[in-house]
Amino acid sequence: MAAYADKFAERGVKLVGLSCDDVQSHKDWIKDIEAYNKGCRVSYPIIADPSRELIEKLNMVDPEQKDTEGNPVPSRALHIVGPDKKIKLSFLYPATTGRNLDEVLRVVDALHKSAKHKVATPVNWKLGEAVVISPTVSNEEAKEMFPKGYKSTELPSKKDYLRFTNID
Repeated sequence: MAAYADKFAERGVKLVGLSCDDVQSHKDWIKDIEAYNKGCRVSYPIIADPSRELIEKLNMVDPEQKDTEGNPVPSRALHIVGPDKKIKLSFLYPATTGRNLDEVLRVVDALHKSAKHKVATPVNWKLGEAVVISPTVSNEEAKEMFPKGYKSTELPSKKDYLRFTNID
């Protein structure tokens, strides 16, 4: 996360970590992270949850992995919380699998687009590519909402709901 902190900040994202370790462990761990990621600083808070109360409430426990004392190990979970304080997306990776932060950035970009416009992003969408206009938007509304135009995809059903447009 430290290596990507600037990319998240550019998108208006505030990072926070959550760990079941104590505060001193975090301080030591931060030194390791910063040594490994030369030039990157951990500039976000890390919440200590040694009682594991928060990780359990947020469903961040890997049921398959146990520590040396038999406690469930935290999964590599990631929650994206919107300005309305609601969880918009959750990733849950096993404790043994690292997260793909390029994918997380892609999701953040997609969430920003869909929050600002009545659109969805298609499979494998990347920033700068066309988005799909929501089926709840009529063609008349689409003409007003997307003055640069849109392209309808001809479908066997003859339904005109798969419409692509480019937005900034």
